[in-house]
Formats: sequence, structure tokens, C-alpha cells
Amino acid sequence: MGMFLETLIGGLMSGMLYSLIALGFVLIFKASGVFNFAQGAMVLFAALAMARFSEWIPQWTGLQGKVLVNVLAFAVALALMVVLAWAIQKLVLSRLVNQEGITLLMATLGITYFLDGFGQTLFGSAIYKIDVGMPKDPLFLFDQTFPGGILVGQEDLIATGIAALLVGVLSLFFQYTSTGRALRAVADDHQAAQSIGIPLARIWVIVWSVAGFVALVAGIIWGSKLGVQFSLSLVALKALPVVILGGLTSVPGAIVGGLLIGVGEKLSEAYLGPMLGGGIEIWFAYVLALVFLLVRPQGLFGEKIIDRV
Repeated sequence: MGMFLETLIGGLMSGMLYSLIALGFVLIFKASGVFNFAQGAMVLFAALAMARFSEWIPQWTGLQGKVLVNVLAFAVALALMVVLAWAIQKLVLSRLVNQEGITLLMATLGITYFLDGFGQTLFGSAIYKIDVGMPKDPLFLFDQTFPGGILVGQEDLIATGIAALLVGVLSLFFQYTSTGRALRAVADDHQAAQSIGIPLARIWVIVWSVAGFVALVAGIIWGSKLGVQFSLSLVALKALPVVILGGLTSVPGAIVGGLLIGVGEKLSEAYLGPMLGGGIEIWFAYVLALVFLLVRPQGLFGEKIIDRV
């Protein structure tokens, strides 16, 4: 039971981080109908910005306090992501309104490779670290109940709490604020929203800015855990099965899908891995997504579209 609970908790913590990245996909798709394949590149770009500005700010200003430097680096990186969101909307998406879905998908693929190359040109291609002061030492919980206790990483625990808090705040933002209601109106019907005076261009900039903010937080968390390197964008693509499982148009679906995949891959690796030779954690999420595409392509919480002739 101790091993099972330890694996389950680890899966829930990983799943919440997947949900955070998947939220970026869902937000943009809901508001603009664009499947943003560049979300992984945005996570990498934001993490690079955070890592490099946290190095450069002490050199430029002479500041030495870690907290102050990290706050300033976060603010500058966030401003950069907002400018990036504005540029993507103005220079790319606004010129592709009412185009076919494949055209928009190819545009986001182009943005992906541009961000990968531009990030390398701007920030360098080495492996960088992000140190925001999260403790690395593990915790042993319930050591009086189970032999040896349950091993939980403090860094993972804090990262999960931050991700859960951000997901909850964004959910409340979409549900109870006027801007959030405008975003939901645009997601339901672009033309109807525009007819009552909701400016689509401003809404899309807001959505891409929020997605940039989510990418920055996710990049800081994953960069602190794994180091900032160009394989980080591949980690972010783990959110693709999450949005397929939960539904491309559902914020709760992104949360539930991330938790299911996080728990599923950890439990399958722990209990099926020894029998099948290991490596299940690498492909489990994609196989589960394929099964859902065959059985329920709209996902658990997605909208089922019925075309009548």
C-alpha cells in the first residue's frame, strides 16, 4: 500500500503539471479555434528568458538578492511573452482569419520553429538553470503507518501547489470576470460576440498573453526540475494527449485529463513495467490518447458536434 500511495501521489503531481501546460492549448483553441502547436516552444522560450534574465540582471544592475532578482526576471520575461503574444496575433493570426484549420496549424508549426531558432539566437543554446529557491530534499510522510514512509519530493509538492493554484485562479477568471465571459462568448460564436461589440483582436491578444503567462510558469517549474534545455519543448508536448483525453474546449477537461494521464503512466510503469520490460511511461499517454480518438474523439468533456444534412 505504501508503494501504491507513493506512486499515486507522484502521478497526481506530474498530472497537475501536465494540466498546466494543456491549459495553454485549451485557452487558445477555445478563443480562436487555433490548435497552438507552438505551446511547447513557448514554454521553452519563456524558460530560457527567465533563466537568462536571472543571470543578466545582477550583471546589469549589481543586485544580489535572489528573491528580488527572480521577481525582476519574472517581470521582464512576462513582458517579453506579452509582446510575443501581441506580435503573433498582429503579424500572423490577424492575417489568417477565416482560413482553413490546416492553414492555421501550419502557421503555428512555423511559429514553433521560429521560436526555437530565435530563442537559441537570443539566449544561447547551452543548458541553463533556474533557481527560484524551491527545496530539493525529499519528505517522508506517514513513516509511522508504512515501513519507510512515503517518499515525496518537496520541489514536486510546491510545484504542484503552484500549478493547482494557477489553474484554479484561471478557472475563476473565466467564470466570474467580464473579460472571462467575453472570452467564453468568443469561444462559443465569433460572429455573435463581434455583433454585440466584443473586439476579437483584443480578446485574442489577451488569450495569447494568458497562454504566454501559463507557459512562463510551466517553464519555470520544469526548468527548475530538469534544467532549461531544448528538449524541454518535447516535455511540453506531453500535454497533447491530455487535451485529447479531456477535450480541446474544456478547462476542467485539461485538469482531469492531466491527472488521469499522470496517474496512469506512473502506475503502469510501476506495476506493468517489470513484466513488459519498462519504458511504458514514455508511450502510455499517447496510446491512451489513440484509444480515445477511436472511441470518443471529442474527449471526456469536449463538445460533440453533430452535422445534419
